[in-house]
Amino acid sequence: MIIIRVLFLLIIGFMAFAPCTCAEEPEFSEYEIKAGFIYNFAKFVEWPPEISRDDNKALTLCISGANPFGNSISVISNKTVQNRRLEIRTLGKNKDFKGCNMVFISSSERELLSQLFEMLRNSPVLTIGDSKDFAQNGVMINLVMDGSKVRFEVNTESARRARISISSKLLKLAKTVYK
Repeated sequence: MIIIRVLFLLIIGFMAFAPCTCAEEPEFSEYEIKAGFIYNFAKFVEWPPEISRDDNKALTLCISGANPFGNSISVISNKTVQNRRLEIRTLGKNKDFKGCNMVFISSSERELLSQLFEMLRNSPVLTIGDSKDFAQNGVMINLVMDGSKVRFEVNTESARRARISISSKLLKLAKTVYK
């Protein structure tokens, strides 16, 4: 049953843009859908060669601040992305970003955003959030609600500074791209 949920989340991540013609839609929570989006983002991002070369190391998603996902994030834990196992880690108050390839910045971190960017400066870490204006303020990918649908915004300048390349396929699906 969990495999079916995971497969559906993978498909729904990018199918959310097409109208559903099915008679009955399975119900997923907002954060189950957002977890599926994050998994798919990892597929369409290229880290610098020194990071992406190490197939034996996990691809680590760190959660900074209050975890809004609850158990929903476990759906993508240990899945394979770019030949690497996806590992989920919640950061403590010390904000040790060592080993993080992606960081989900919770809305509880809004006041610390500039400090977090300073800590991550010159690090090839994909930043993801889901708060109003996060992409405009430097978060690379920001999940936003558009009615009842999850959409996303991309800040390409922030990604470029971190030496992260976001696929044009992903950029085409973005609601807004900030340059």
